Amino acid sequence: MNPKFVKYGLMMLALVVAFYAGDGIMKAYLETTPAVKEAKAVESLERPGFVLPDLDGNMQNMDQWDGRVVVLNFWATWCPPCRKEMPAFLELQEQYAAKGLQFVGVALDEPGKVEDFVDTMGVDYPILFGEDEAVRVSGSYGNRLGALPYTAVIGRDKKIIKTYRGEVTKNSLEKVIKRAL
Repeated sequence: MNPKFVKYGLMMLALVVAFYAGDGIMKAYLETTPAVKEAKAVESLERPGFVLPDLDGNMQNMDQWDGRVVVLNFWATWCPPCRKEMPAFLELQEQYAAKGLQFVGVALDEPGKVEDFVDTMGVDYPILFGEDEAVRVSGSYGNRLGALPYTAVIGRDKKIIKTYRGEVTKNSLEKVIKRAL
């Protein structure tokens, strides 16, 4: 066997091992960042209350959905992962609404853009919006850095069950929803 090939083969093997070890180290590090710790710290706490306007300008109080499992999603029209997860939210809302599930979207965007997007997508769950106030509300749910999308699942008892920074998959969210219902 050619020693040159053995040398390069061992170097490639070392790189692969280093990559996967580094990936695990990086994931472990990211799970300990202050932003992730803060998001996880709100889990099991009672959800903060808030009032924000809907697209018609009517003030909506979070308390109106007490007694339901609420998926509270902070998003924006200009955010590709936010747009990507919306169809799954529509499916889950339709599938589990009768069992007590309520999606509530909070758009950190301009009302006109939000209204156009909601109409185009056929969003049939409540959409609230705000700029600075919505950012503050998002922060009170553990989103210290203002990541979008950001999702919090709230139980019937008003306690935050789970938070997601970034895009959430339908399967991951559905598992939490099923347990909560």
